[in-house]
Amino acid sequence: MLEWLVALCIVILVVLIWPGSKYFGTESQSDALLQGLGISQQATKDKTGRCVSEREGSDGAQAGTDEKARTVALICKPSALANYLLKHCRTFSNYSPCVGWTWRASAFLQSVYEACWPYDSPVQFVRDNLQLSDEGLVALDWAVPSYQKRRRTSSHSTSPILLIIPNSFGKITRNLLKLCETALSHGYLPAVFNRRSHNGTPLTTLKLQQFGDPADLREAVRYIRHRQPAGRLYAVSESTGSGLLLSYLGECGSSSYVTAAVCLSPMFRCQSWFENGLSWPLQWALVLYQKICLSRYKTVLGETIKTDALFSSSSLRGLEEALFCQTGPPTGTSSSCSTSCTWEAYWERNEPLRDVDEVAIPVLSVCAQDDPIRGETQSTVPLELFETNPHFFLLLTDRGSHCGFSTQPEGSAHGAFGAAGSAAAPNSGMESRRTNWSHRALLEFFRATTDFFAAEERAKQLAARRRGLGGGAGGRAFRHRSVSTCKRVPACSHNIHAIYNWQRSYTR
Repeated sequence: MLEWLVALCIVILVVLIWPGSKYFGTESQSDALLQGLGISQQATKDKTGRCVSEREGSDGAQAGTDEKARTVALICKPSALANYLLKHCRTFSNYSPCVGWTWRASAFLQSVYEACWPYDSPVQFVRDNLQLSDEGLVALDWAVPSYQKRRRTSSHSTSPILLIIPNSFGKITRNLLKLCETALSHGYLPAVFNRRSHNGTPLTTLKLQQFGDPADLREAVRYIRHRQPAGRLYAVSESTGSGLLLSYLGECGSSSYVTAAVCLSPMFRCQSWFENGLSWPLQWALVLYQKICLSRYKTVLGETIKTDALFSSSSLRGLEEALFCQTGPPTGTSSSCSTSCTWEAYWERNEPLRDVDEVAIPVLSVCAQDDPIRGETQSTVPLELFETNPHFFLLLTDRGSHCGFSTQPEGSAHGAFGAAGSAAAPNSGMESRRTNWSHRALLEFFRATTDFFAAEERAKQLAARRRGLGGGAGGRAFRHRSVSTCKRVPACSHNIHAIYNWQRSYTR
């Protein structure tokens, strides 16, 4: 009994002291990193040509007047779209993290809280089980308010769809539930993508989805386009789920049917993340959770996977290797179905950034420097990608933990912005709660990119009409080419193929 009391006292001391030590110890480190990145006091372009911005005080004073002022940097390549985001996305520079003597100031405690603490959400889910081409099953959970009597949305709805990809372990966190709630209140139709065997999805084949294999997600997106052909499609990933989203965007390019995407606390260099591992409490918890999820399929997986090695693994790398790199028949059976491969060959096919040059839509990554899951910023965040690729934007905060981004309780968090440029829908019975800063930022990013593309498309149509009104062979030829002879397919509401061509002006 005495040992338990001592352990309880130690936990209480850690909870009380750690936030303060983090508060006094990380400010100089974060300032040094921001200075190393060349971030200035205002939105500007540094010597390397990248576009950066820093948080200013709400009263218009300089950022340096308050010693406790926290910065948010938008790191990207200068372009027309980047300038538009800096001008119209006010949430990017309006972040007030929790500081001082509170447990929310601890990155570790905030990460554990967001991942494990239950959340009483006024959102329910309607599941669609999708049978894939190999007879496997994935699931789409459509979020609807608990008070709503109609549980299905009309296929003629023009509401934008928000495709949400959870982490690679299939855990539905508080962050995702709050995101669904916020998206519904702003007129979106949220749909959570569940991989094979995740979140109660039946496992009907002996095949599990590899870390960065987008084949199943591609079929799910086709289903969404078939069910909601008139609505724009946006995508959000959380944590390690960003590996699947970035792989999909890289393989599909301009044919992804996604207007814009956001990665919340993403993992970029996933092979090194699996190899380096986490601190033992976090790694132990993730390994245990994954073993519990896979234990119900232990018998059937034993036909193709060495389950002894799987359930005796004590690290995330060991689990991943046992599932996908050391698969084969059990000892004493035929070896003709062995599909083992090396660890390096596995990541050549699954590294999220393997086809990053083919990504053809704007992608925003929201990261915190004190993220205890991802690790140290300089080695885990590919800053050169955001400095050179016009499609990638990085919101880098000094505090925020992993998928946390808790803010000070002052003021209302609901901003006056709508879904995809339209007016925000009223709550209509949804409980009014404080919105996560990262959720406000991503919805504002979607609105701004949609408005920018709409202006670009209007400018192109106006220029085309002017050429047509000019007469001559050029005008007649333009009108003749406007008649499509292709196979009739559901129309894309935002003319995505005309926007994402080699002449796209937002990369200027």
